[in-house]
Amino acid sequence: MNNSNKGGFVASRWLRLIPIVFVTYSLAYLDRANYSFGAAAGMAKDLQISAGMSSLLGALFFLGYFFFQVPGAHYAENKSAKKLVFGSLILWGLLAAATGIVHNVHVLIVIRFCLGVVESAVMPAMLVFLSRWFTKKERSRANTFLILGNPATVLWMSIVSGYLVAAVGWRWMFIIEGLPPIIWAFFWWKLVNDKPAEANWLTSQEKKELESALHEEQKGLKPVKNYGEAFRSPLVIRLCLQYFFWSIGVYGFVMWLPSIIKVAPDMSMVATGWLTSIPYVLAVIGMLTASYFSDKMENRKAFVWPFLMVGAVAFYASYLLGADHFWISFILLIIAGAAMYAPYGPFFAIMPEILPRNVSGGAMALINSMGALGSFAGSYIVGYLNSSTGGFGASYLFMAGSLLLSAILTITVGRSRKAAESSTEGKLEVPTR
Repeated sequence: MNNSNKGGFVASRWLRLIPIVFVTYSLAYLDRANYSFGAAAGMAKDLQISAGMSSLLGALFFLGYFFFQVPGAHYAENKSAKKLVFGSLILWGLLAAATGIVHNVHVLIVIRFCLGVVESAVMPAMLVFLSRWFTKKERSRANTFLILGNPATVLWMSIVSGYLVAAVGWRWMFIIEGLPPIIWAFFWWKLVNDKPAEANWLTSQEKKELESALHEEQKGLKPVKNYGEAFRSPLVIRLCLQYFFWSIGVYGFVMWLPSIIKVAPDMSMVATGWLTSIPYVLAVIGMLTASYFSDKMENRKAFVWPFLMVGAVAFYASYLLGADHFWISFILLIIAGAAMYAPYGPFFAIMPEILPRNVSGGAMALINSMGALGSFAGSYIVGYLNSSTGGFGASYLFMAGSLLLSAILTITVGRSRKAAESSTEGKLEVPTR
């Protein structure tokens, strides 16, 4: 967080806001990812859930997540990100805890879908929030510290959930891990402001300079009337497809890694938790490094596609090894996991730099909703392939192909600038310099 005071942009923004958004998104991801531990720890047996239904339950969250992204972004842009996140924290904590008390798979279906609906507003609202507080030269790092809540949470959640399942069972794991978001909601409400103008911890001069810098960034952007015009942009459509395939790889990996590791000989749940955490250590390092150099060079695309290509190659190599080389395959999975996470900060810095503020949040929400659809597909299809083939080779190949398509789509973004400039959205280009 080496942020200078040049132009009056004081380090207090980083010290005050970044820890808050990090913890908030961490808690969202906690209640999203711990389902994989419940599934690996006997929930399916206790609730008499078939392998196919288990895959569907793991994926249903993302189906709910898909439908309400854009309305959430619209509310955050035009009303209040602060209010939206506050309500979401309380509701998703209650729903997550309720997962631990269900005795009927049909109720669990409703809970998983509703959990996705409630959490769907959080990511776009947080991205809108950060775009109001951090400038272009800071935004990739700010986004990264937000999204670091994802791998960092899986890291400690994997260890803690492994111990909780071993000590008190999967039901109490869900109940205990559902309480922190409810408590944190009141810290969020007390500590954040929607806009710099509302913050009593900034001086009048600091508010003025920050608002002026953010306003100046908007002047160079081509006006876009509404969401409809933004959503028809070829660039936005291409990034939606890119994120769809990327998310297939990420959530196929996240949701089923514990189950992949658990099949190793003499593997306990505690050991599974520790091993599951390893890829996310490397992911944190990769995310911080990619975002730092992306901001320093003001280049986004070059810090996205190479990582996705590495992930595709690692999954394919795991497929080629087969089931007889667990530990070599596991090392490749570590590499794949880290490579998939590294580009998030640069990727989500693209939209606020090419679209004006009135539509950039909606565009990010649309892209993220397509990511949710990819997450649904990844979670469900990987689970289906694992259960139907009795191994993990087919799912490795599926995730490798998805990441390869995502990398290719990223490479092609911005190639045909001349053709794009002749279209209505012609100047919507990925910043590369």
